[in-house]
Amino acid sequence: MVVKPQLITFDIFGTVLDWRSGMEAAAAAAGRPLRDGEFDRIVDVQGALEQGAYLDYAQITCRSLMQVLGLPFAAASTIGANVGRWPLYPDAPAALRELMRIAPCAAMTNSDRTHGEQMQHQLGYVLSDWLCAEETRVYKPDARFWHHMANRRGIAPGPHWWHVSAYADYDLAVANALGLTTVFVARPHARPGAATHRVTDLAQLLALLHTQPSI
Repeated sequence: MVVKPQLITFDIFGTVLDWRSGMEAAAAAAGRPLRDGEFDRIVDVQGALEQGAYLDYAQITCRSLMQVLGLPFAAASTIGANVGRWPLYPDAPAALRELMRIAPCAAMTNSDRTHGEQMQHQLGYVLSDWLCAEETRVYKPDARFWHHMANRRGIAPGPHWWHVSAYADYDLAVANALGLTTVFVARPHARPGAATHRVTDLAQLLALLHTQPSI
């Protein structure tokens, strides 16, 4: 039996948007294709930058690409400004639209407002809410990100708040500690960890909520 959600929050990059494929295509277009292991190195460099003095995500992406790939500033900056245009996972648009019929669906994303506009333009509709690091001035996995959402939506952390992510290190560990219902999405690039539920994509999450008895 599942706890019926009053709010469903989503990691975006890597969970809704195909972060790795987007990065691979952008790097190749800039003349420096990714080599084995470099995507994870970029992710880790970004994570370290996010723990320092606040920089917007476009700058963080730019710096990580310059550091790991040796891209020139102009190319890395252009990539950082356009990450919200990277491809969505094919299941995401239809599943998110239907999930919003069950509960408000909100983004919690280490990105900028512009990236949210780009990504929602791809969806063809807007989510119930979009909370990004440019607003919170902190990056996940800082627990203050979740408290910002709690205050914004007027919901206390607990099992009626579901959080969905492909990343245990950025999302699920903190959400578990706060008592949320957590959903690990087993995307092609993911960092697994403990979660209340495990699904292969957002369509399977939708099926879970439609078919399971709820309380």
